[in-house]
Amino acid sequence: MTSKVKISIFSISLTIIVLVFLIVMMVMEMARDRKTIAYIIAALLVISCGFALYYTPMELKATESQLEICRSIAIKPIPYSAVESVTLCPPTMAEKRLFASGGFFGYWGWFSEPGIGKYFAYYGKSSDCFLITLKSGKKYVLGCENAPQMVDFISSRLK
Repeated sequence: MTSKVKISIFSISLTIIVLVFLIVMMVMEMARDRKTIAYIIAALLVISCGFALYYTPMELKATESQLEICRSIAIKPIPYSAVESVTLCPPTMAEKRLFASGGFFGYWGWFSEPGIGKYFAYYGKSSDCFLITLKSGKKYVLGCENAPQMVDFISSRLK
């Protein structure tokens, strides 16, 4: 089963605003002949986009043996043998970003919230989310278009 990650309108807007802002600032600093500042902004832009390309979820693919988080550059596999539980669980707005993107190219990174605790997120819209708890205690909040069907599919493969 494969399901796309749908990015929210807020996240798309935030991403465009941040990128346009950084590019305009870089161009303005170059026009003012402040190349050092322009290079710093360019480096910030490249680093930010690099993290986003690595972590932004594109789709979730559930096979017979594992869940694959397909990101722009890499795939993160989660074998079902390591999964303790999977439940529908949209994050609340009470979440704290520990080291995360709160909308820049989606939501990804380390978050913490009272009801869940510390978790790593890969989602585009909070309404499409579910929680995977591993036997090791690690938690992932994932999101995709067909979250209830994905939860059912994964649940049916847990031992």
